[in-house]
Amino acid sequence: MKGSRGKHTQQEPGPAASPGDRGSFSIISLGCPKNLVDSEQICAQLADIGLRFTPRLEGTDLVVINTCGFLASAREESLKTIYEVLELKRQGFVGKVIVTGCFAQYEGEKLLERCPGVDRVVGVWGESQIAEIAEELMDGGSQAESRVLLPAPPENLTRCCGQGTPFPSRMRLTAPHVAYLKIAEGCDRFCTFCTIPKIRGKYMSRPLEELVAEARALAAAGTRELVLIAQDTSYYGVDLVGKSLLPELLRRLEEVEGLEWIRLLYLYPTHVTGELIDTVAASQRVVPYLDLPLQHSEDRILRRMNRQTTRAEIETLLARIRQTIPGVVIRTTLMVGFPGETEEEFERLCEFVRSQRFEHLGVFAYSPEPDTPSLRLDGEVPEAERNRRAETLLAIQQKIAFAWNDAQVGKTLDVLIDLPVRGEKGVFVGRTYAQAPEIDGVVYVTGKGIRPGQLVPCEIVARHGYDLIAAPVGKPR
Repeated sequence: MKGSRGKHTQQEPGPAASPGDRGSFSIISLGCPKNLVDSEQICAQLADIGLRFTPRLEGTDLVVINTCGFLASAREESLKTIYEVLELKRQGFVGKVIVTGCFAQYEGEKLLERCPGVDRVVGVWGESQIAEIAEELMDGGSQAESRVLLPAPPENLTRCCGQGTPFPSRMRLTAPHVAYLKIAEGCDRFCTFCTIPKIRGKYMSRPLEELVAEARALAAAGTRELVLIAQDTSYYGVDLVGKSLLPELLRRLEEVEGLEWIRLLYLYPTHVTGELIDTVAASQRVVPYLDLPLQHSEDRILRRMNRQTTRAEIETLLARIRQTIPGVVIRTTLMVGFPGETEEEFERLCEFVRSQRFEHLGVFAYSPEPDTPSLRLDGEVPEAERNRRAETLLAIQQKIAFAWNDAQVGKTLDVLIDLPVRGEKGVFVGRTYAQAPEIDGVVYVTGKGIRPGQLVPCEIVARHGYDLIAAPVGKPR
């Protein structure tokens, strides 16, 4: 789990709140970085009303669980987490419990039937009201007509910059030198296997000036790596002006003093334009790393998925990216076992992976999701076969990834130091530009005078599985 979940231990509740203290809260943030940003905003709301943040669950007056509902496995994890927290509540180790996020939106009233000990269920568009709900709960009231709040999504994400902060406040849950910038909400893609548009609503870009202002504030607070996220970052601005504004946003972020690395995640291929590729290639701060979820390579399966692209278009795009952006690293995700996928189509997908040699690849076995069009498609692939295909493709990718890591040995690269290795003096975990936070491998660096947040020139000296080992060869900065 991400965020601030402590280990569950049975012990006496923490000390009583001091005079004037509204009490304490903790948060569990499940799922993707987009959820983590929401959790940071929720934490800031709760701190603003006088609640005291604690990273431990036991002894807290309020626990907020920000859930994920993207896949069945994520919903199972969310439900398991809720049950664990409710058991702590039953034993008197935590106080009130609010459940929010995608799983809360997905389940609604049904969540209270499954988890009656939950005090409030708040959908994704009700998260701005969590502080108000918390105040009412902490004051001992129960005035709400319903314990479930599921507001409709707004028409847009425009905020009035003339009144207070032009962007939502956040209590950072990441290391100070890394921050996520969520540039949009929702999705307009309607892939046949995905529930996100029904959960999160239509695509809504945040105003460009608001994003630049937030990036400046994050940089002033010590952020060196800014990671741009959305359900589809390449679509940014299309809902506002009819074309992607991502290249313009990147050019504006390039001017933000203090940022060293700007990283792009979740780029849908059909809006990765020549302008975007050229902008990344020309940038001094946008790292040559593109996260480009493709899902499949075969035209018939892509049509069934409603991906609106073809293998030829994908191959042309990948070739242009590699020809234009020096040293580019590409991460993608692929889905196997989609309804109707034949053994021959799976073999062609394997051939596609062997030929493209992606530096990073995630593989998902198709998961039948309720209320998605893919459930109506014929040609179901048995679960065991879906899992076999996933394992086969991962084995192919492992050889490719290890070979790429082997090729890094002997190179000198900047490593952004994330944290010290617990119990190992002078050993640190960091990342090169080719490694995104939390999803790719890491670099282990041994040296003196190194601190988290520094960029350290290092020679890569060895590979250790998906990770690298490096030695400093220059001064940290």
